[in-house]
Amino acid sequence: QVQLVESGGGLVQPGGSLRLSCAASGRIFSINTMGWYRQAPGKPRELVADINSGGDTNYADSVKDRFTISRDNAKNTVYLQMNSLKPEDTAVYYCNADRVVGNFGSGMGYWGKGTLVTVSS
Repeated sequence: QVQLVESGGGLVQPGGSLRLSCAASGRIFSINTMGWYRQAPGKPRELVADINSGGDTNYADSVKDRFTISRDNAKNTVYLQMNSLKPEDTAVYYCNADRVVGNFGSGMGYWGKGTLVTVSS
C-alpha cells in the first residue's frame, strides 16, 4: 500500500551536517503527518521531529535549533536537515507517515526501514 524509503544517512564529524530524505510511494491521496524517529543502540525509539500537512512542526528538545523538518506535499516527501551534529545524535533514523489516505482507504503508522547516521571523529 504505502512504502517509505529513506536516504541521506552516513558518517559525519561532530559539528557537521546531513540532510535526510524520505519519499512515500503508493496510490496516496494525502498524508496528515510525516516525521522522523531515531533509535540508538540499547535505547527505545524516540521522536525527533514531525510535521503535519499544514506545516506545523514539533521537535524533540534535544534537537531544537539544530534540526529542521520540512515536507513537499506534492511529492509526499519529508526532509530532515541536521546541523551541528553531536555524537549523541548517532542512531538509525526512521521515517514515519501517519493517517495516510489512498485508493486503498486509509491507514496509520507506516515506517521506513531506517538509515544510519553516525557522528564520530
